[in-house]
Amino acid sequence: MARTVTAGLDGSPESRAAVEWAAREARLRGLPLKIVHVWESVPEPGAQAPLPGEESAKDVQLRHPGVEVLTDQLTGNPAEALCATADAAELMVLGSRGLGGIGGFMVGSVSLAVIAHAERPVVLVRSGEQAVDEHRTDAAGVPSAATPFLPVVLGLDTGTPSETLLEFAFDAAVRRGASLRVVHGWVEPPTSFYRFYGDAELYGSLEREHATVLADVLRPWRQKFPDTEVIEASRCGGAAQVLVTASRDACLVIAGRRVRTRPLGAHIGHVAHAVLHHVSAPVAVVAHG
Repeated sequence: MARTVTAGLDGSPESRAAVEWAAREARLRGLPLKIVHVWESVPEPGAQAPLPGEESAKDVQLRHPGVEVLTDQLTGNPAEALCATADAAELMVLGSRGLGGIGGFMVGSVSLAVIAHAERPVVLVRSGEQAVDEHRTDAAGVPSAATPFLPVVLGLDTGTPSETLLEFAFDAAVRRGASLRVVHGWVEPPTSFYRFYGDAELYGSLEREHATVLADVLRPWRQKFPDTEVIEASRCGGAAQVLVTASRDACLVIAGRRVRTRPLGAHIGHVAHAVLHHVSAPVAVVAHG
């Protein structure tokens, strides 16, 4: 079965933004776009249930000529249906509500459930996201979709680097002709809190050590993708905060989710969770072993 870029649509502003992002991604990948809506109850017999809102395959296709647009309507639990759909897709795209009262994005329970259980990458797109938001401003400082993409940003654990995660990130950068900023956060030595003699030397040594490890991990990938500009960012600090800070000017932020089965079910991980709630750019969560 041919894979698709699949977007969940429920008529909300954030889901419409997700459909638009998915259409642009489908064009970059040369894949069909599938728009999915899940009905929790079966429509009345004989009723032709339309897709919610004013969205339709025809409307999307008019805005994105050359992209094949498919639709699918499912019945059942939204999280379960979307998870099953996601695993048959190249990637799943869902919406995320705008900034909440505590300065973070509101990620719904359905989106979190899909991210936590889907085996394929899941992208969350904020309400109001537009193509110009992912590009550099033009010479006059005006937002423009005709300018180069902003960087793709990847959060990477150098202790257990995932090839699946790295492959996804480099592929995303190549398709956009964008630079790839690879971010790694490391913990400050406890002695620095007490100002012991030699702290500065120890800090410098650790800084160089972590930077070297990151460079070693990325060296074969630089060779595999020689035309992609790679920016290595090894920073002292918690991995989540370092990645959030480094993502303020990104077109796409990528975080990994290690696949673990625990008694209480799948977990997203604190880094991906922080990025999902505090980064304004589209966020891709990639499951890996």
